[in-house]
Amino acid sequence: MNKRKIVFVASLFFCGLANAQSNYPSFQKEKVMIQQDWLVETVKAPANMYEGENGQIVFSNGLVSRTFTTSPNGATVGLDLLSKDEAFLRSVRPEAEVEIDGMKFNVGGLLGQPIHNYLLPEWLDQMTADPASFKLVDYSLDETKERFAWKKRPEWMPKDMPWPVPGKELVFRYQLDKQALEVLAAQMQSDDSRPVLFSDGFEKLDNAWLRFESKADERNSFINEGKSGEIMALANTAVYADRVVSAGSSVFLAKINPGTDQSVSWGPGMGLVFGDKVVKINLRIKKNELGFFDGEQEKVLKGLEPDKAVWLRMELKEGKVQASYSYDQKSWTEVGQTAISASDKLEKVRLGKMDWAGKNSDHAEKGERGRCHFEAFQMLGELSDNARLAGKEKFSYLKDIEVKVHYELYDDMPVFSKWITVENKSNRAVQLNTFKSEILAVTEAESVVDSKTKWELPNITVESDYNFGGMSNESIFRTSLAWNVDPLYKTQVNYERVTPCLLEAYPKYGSDQRLETGKTFNSYRIWELLHDSRIQERKGLEHRRMMRALAPWATENPILMHVRSASDEAVKTAVDQCSEVGFEMVIMTFGSGFNAEDNSPENLQRMKKLADYAHSKGIALGGYSLLASRRINAENDVVMPEGMTPRFGNSPCLESEWGQSYFEKMYQLFEQSGLDIFEHDGSYPGDICSSEKHPGHKGLADSQWNQYKRITDFYKWCRGKGIYLNVPDYYFLSGSNKTGMGYRETNWSLPREQQEIVERQNIYDGTWTKTPSMGWMFVPLVEYHGGGEAATIEPLKDHLPHYGQRLANLFGAGVQACYRGPKLYDAPETKELVKKWVDFYKQHRRILDSDIIHIRRADGRDYDAILHVDPQGEEKGLAMFFNPTAEEMVREIELPLYYTGLTDFALIREKEGTAKEYRISRDYKVKITVTIPANSYNWYVIE
Repeated sequence: MNKRKIVFVASLFFCGLANAQSNYPSFQKEKVMIQQDWLVETVKAPANMYEGENGQIVFSNGLVSRTFTTSPNGATVGLDLLSKDEAFLRSVRPEAEVEIDGMKFNVGGLLGQPIHNYLLPEWLDQMTADPASFKLVDYSLDETKERFAWKKRPEWMPKDMPWPVPGKELVFRYQLDKQALEVLAAQMQSDDSRPVLFSDGFEKLDNAWLRFESKADERNSFINEGKSGEIMALANTAVYADRVVSAGSSVFLAKINPGTDQSVSWGPGMGLVFGDKVVKINLRIKKNELGFFDGEQEKVLKGLEPDKAVWLRMELKEGKVQASYSYDQKSWTEVGQTAISASDKLEKVRLGKMDWAGKNSDHAEKGERGRCHFEAFQMLGELSDNARLAGKEKFSYLKDIEVKVHYELYDDMPVFSKWITVENKSNRAVQLNTFKSEILAVTEAESVVDSKTKWELPNITVESDYNFGGMSNESIFRTSLAWNVDPLYKTQVNYERVTPCLLEAYPKYGSDQRLETGKTFNSYRIWELLHDSRIQERKGLEHRRMMRALAPWATENPILMHVRSASDEAVKTAVDQCSEVGFEMVIMTFGSGFNAEDNSPENLQRMKKLADYAHSKGIALGGYSLLASRRINAENDVVMPEGMTPRFGNSPCLESEWGQSYFEKMYQLFEQSGLDIFEHDGSYPGDICSSEKHPGHKGLADSQWNQYKRITDFYKWCRGKGIYLNVPDYYFLSGSNKTGMGYRETNWSLPREQQEIVERQNIYDGTWTKTPSMGWMFVPLVEYHGGGEAATIEPLKDHLPHYGQRLANLFGAGVQACYRGPKLYDAPETKELVKKWVDFYKQHRRILDSDIIHIRRADGRDYDAILHVDPQGEEKGLAMFFNPTAEEMVREIELPLYYTGLTDFALIREKEGTAKEYRISRDYKVKITVTIPANSYNWYVIE
């Protein structure tokens, strides 16, 4: 394929992009918009870049669009679901954020939006670029590229899937300009370079300090027991001292020892008094927090270290008050900032315990007595010209750091992807401490005045390939994503302003990566699916369609057996039986004696011979290995911070000597043996490690990032080799094929008839978010977790009805199970039963691997049913019905056929019988009479 690449080059660092000759089409929403249902019809929705109004860029495929402005900086100014004419964006934010060598920078974005409930196009002309931010240099358009290699196994797939996902990639390139470096130099200049206009160590309080001491308690005082600056007061009462600001002051510093004070909003702090308005920063000691009051509302920042003296800093700069704190006066953390108008005249500085608004009222509940101590205070002037020049030179290397913001938009799906890259083109190494690759201010899903324990989130499903520690995508909120409170959204309905409507993508630890000259850092990717409905079934269908496209290897769905022994004889017996009945894979299971860490020549040669034998029979062969939830030794296990334990109780560090050796052995095993399936249990769950002795990471901050990269590099390598990956964790977007559908292992000790019902419940529940091929189930053919004869299938020939029911449950759902035991069959009639269901599955593989519509969940009292749908297949649907009772059932059942793609008539046949024509109602349903034998099943095919 000839790929075309369009690059639009800007005039570097000035007034946005230079005007380039437009060679891409104008965005006309009515012509571009796709009216068809992308889940049902074969839509033609190619991704492309368009020219929008006022020089904007529109990235759209007719289903969704994301709009960008390029001047005065790059920024997202629109995110729309075109089919519903719905705007998701309400406020402009930076495109990303990076922290380099301890300094945080916005990448792109605009400032000055009047309110953040919604965004009007006319406001953009009045908005400005953050002077300290990375500025847009140019942008380019290209075809999507594969994230990593995928060797397809078409024999296990219902149909071919494209790779990479068809679509377009739009890349914006950013760098720091001269203005940003000047601002940075001023911001980062040490306060030691400023002139000291006033300093007080509180040896004695001079008369220029005007004290206010609440009368709520006779002990309330700013001079406790003769010690100036030491406050004794009830927790929620006001005690402070004011001083007129020295002329030319721009920075105010106060050192506070929190002592025994136990206040929150009345905690000791510093305020700047502008007439009737006070802007203050204070310690919220009781909750280990800091507070910032901007004159209207209080913002809270967690993380105050208890019993530790802290410096508070307030600076007047460019029409703002900026407040921060530090323990050493070197590393400062911002608590808040607020704009001040020209009419706001700074009159006084206030030190002490103020009320929540910086004034002198007391709370109704005044609390207990406590002491705190102001140990030092300074007022500093502006930096000198020489100091500013030295600062510019110090940070000049940063102009050669390049941040690229990448977007992908896919054909025929309302899905965007986003990630960033950071390239070091300077002449020195830099440290990328942290990053945010997405900051998206989205319209809230609900407006609620009162507090809530569980919020409705915006109607976007977000996926990330930095995901671990669970079998569902929910674990991303522990690892890489957050729906946060928006501190700028002051006009929201919620009284406490805590509506979760700010989507941010950032690792919870690190990444803390060192970038040598010429090296590039790649963030993880996220994917954003804009839903057009809140109906659970439709949202699930949209999500599953997205996952099939983004991780198409998850459609590989081999029929597999777990053999209980790794001896040559046992493995060959299992291979022979699988070959006889049409199974496609054998896994040497846990407890089988298979040892993936044995890299002796003898073991590698034995594994190669077994793999060759299996391949000669058309069977894939592999084995099981446990990674986490095991202990190695003190030198190689993760060292967790105090108060934390590994997710599974014990775990090795993947970047210890043992961890690195483990993965070297895994590469060696699969390269030399020819094995082509790896069941990797206890996959990396995200355990952090504070060791500074492990060779693969420096300490806590980079430990999670480096361990995750270690394991996903291996999974991606496996994907390129065609090695099937069973991983009980959500690693799909990094190369794994399958995870658990969702079950409790001890349930296989229940009586057999109960297992049948619970199994169908597990499948019904798991397929709301997983396709049938994404999740495995489990069928222990021998006793497992107890339960005795009543729970055990063996001897198989003695329990054919139950074995047949289990096969119907699973193959009828398109869900593959781990059939664990020494044999799949033990008699001719058992073999015939297994082969019957394998043949059924292979005959209907495409429709059985397709999406499931949920008809009725199993409850043991009445029928339960699922409906497979495939609007592009020859078989449009296949309905499975189950009867758990001892009586034959005859039911008139309404089938929803909308997602089959049929509109007027449907041909429906019972099993392989004669088809009957049904007229489809206006709401896309048909009523059929279904007969289900007692304690059995039936199925109907829809064409």
